[in-house]
Amino acid sequence: MRRLRTCRFTLTAGRVGRLRIALAVLAGLAGCVTPGGVRPQDFPAPVPVPISPPDTPALVIDRTRVGPLALLDQHVLPGSRARLLWRTGQNYFGADLESPVLIVHGARPGPVLCLVAGVHGDEINGVETVRRVLSEARPEALAGTLIGVPVVNLFGYQRGSRYLPDRRDLNRFFPGSRSGSIASRIAHSFFNAVVRQCDALVDFHTGSFDRANLPQVRADLSRAAVRELARGFGPTVVLHSPGSRGMLRNSAVEVGIPAVTFEAGAPTRLQEDEIGTVAAAIERLMAHLGMTAPISPGLTRPDWGSDQPALFYASRWLRAEHGGLLISEVALGEQVEVGQRLGRIIDPLSDRIHEVRSNLAGRMLGMAENQQVLPGFALYHIGLDSDLRSSPDESEPETDAPEENGSDAREREVSIDPEPEDG
Repeated sequence: MRRLRTCRFTLTAGRVGRLRIALAVLAGLAGCVTPGGVRPQDFPAPVPVPISPPDTPALVIDRTRVGPLALLDQHVLPGSRARLLWRTGQNYFGADLESPVLIVHGARPGPVLCLVAGVHGDEINGVETVRRVLSEARPEALAGTLIGVPVVNLFGYQRGSRYLPDRRDLNRFFPGSRSGSIASRIAHSFFNAVVRQCDALVDFHTGSFDRANLPQVRADLSRAAVRELARGFGPTVVLHSPGSRGMLRNSAVEVGIPAVTFEAGAPTRLQEDEIGTVAAAIERLMAHLGMTAPISPGLTRPDWGSDQPALFYASRWLRAEHGGLLISEVALGEQVEVGQRLGRIIDPLSDRIHEVRSNLAGRMLGMAENQQVLPGFALYHIGLDSDLRSSPDESEPETDAPEENGSDAREREVSIDPEPEDG
């Protein structure tokens, strides 16, 4: 019988460190327990990377060590990127539909930031924004993790529609249920498979029903963690909006994940200026969270602003009083005054021209594109100057926020309604 040879091995401080790192990686790949029973949490944790400047309240992020990221039954190693697949459901022929989930897992510890688009299938500015930000992120230079989902509502995206095939609005059904309607099932799957893994979330949208929005963050500013997240976008318009029941951002906030909606542009088209503006705002947010190196203030500052967000705690829609063809004379982002003419509505049948004048002073946050309109159609969305510094607890709700009537909003059928909606 051959005798096994033994060898002496001196553990230096450097070797101990390398051994601990190797054991931690192996532990993540083998279910977080090594063959010897040693767990990664038994090792001293590295010093966490701060995610906000020391003079501002930090988001509560429990990310003290870097290791493999477990998501959708896969493991993504630190300092790498991956393309995973999330099963959204089945089509009419029983075939599985899968949507890509893009991962950039940083080499250093930090927060998990989720960027989500395509909850409404016809809002494609956000689809390209998510793809662009994730493709340009460098895992070796990133502290934390980026999770990007370019298209959540794959059914709507394939049809160029805001809605699911049963005409339900997916963004009114979160967090969903396992055995409800198709909207509830998709919402439940996405919320539990992806959203619950996030430390912060940005949900990208555009205006709805042939309306365009100035790039703007919509957030419930009465919540401290959400308010801190909104600050990270820098010189971006921020509109206080509590949102509606069933929205993705509201459901995320309810389980302790700070979340906002980022609106930019119009549906059914790609707008390079809006995409570039939003991508720059996400870069500022990542720097604010400590995920990347700070950005020089002069590089991404719009020519109208300071380094701070332009906050609006209330807004109002101006509506058409006559039917006809709308021709606007103002632009998104423009400051408007009381009495200013914003556009004209021309009735081609009677050859009458009706002026549309503002009874509000503020900033143009959203507007209908030139089109045929009916009386009552929402034309211009104005952020009110008088409410720039008021408390969100004292502001009135947005006039176009959907109202609840006591029925289960997550299970009601949603038909196409030509009302502008938040998200």
